[in-house]
Amino acid sequence: MRIAIASDHAAVSLKTVLADWLREQGHEVLDLGTDGSASVDYPDFGRAIGDALADGRAERGVALCGSGIGISIAANRNPACRCALVSEPLSAMLARQHNDANAIAMGARVIGEEMAKACLIAFLSTPFEGGRHQRRVDMLSTAAPAQN
Repeated sequence: MRIAIASDHAAVSLKTVLADWLREQGHEVLDLGTDGSASVDYPDFGRAIGDALADGRAERGVALCGSGIGISIAANRNPACRCALVSEPLSAMLARQHNDANAIAMGARVIGEEMAKACLIAFLSTPFEGGRHQRRVDMLSTAAPAQN
């Protein structure tokens, strides 16, 4: 699988560990930065994840920052991106199963390396159920509000 990964300075160490681990698992990794500890702006890296998913350079995305919150918001600005903030495998699995998430965000300050890997395993191995969930997923990419 082609997986884009990006982080801000707060998560660069976790990004390096996860990118190497994903390659060891046989995935193609598109590293979108950052590459050092100098302060950078997480919206730029969230946008990069969304763009990589939208233009087909990646099938899945991994967005990392200190909390995971800011970069997930930034990634989700792209309508082609459905990025779920997760901190344990059940949320990662449900994000795929029910929401067809194509990216996950994690916070380097709130999750350890082994838990992050467990989240990735769940995320990458879980298929989208479709069915009753498809209509709702379709609504996520439309500009018009739902009519009740």
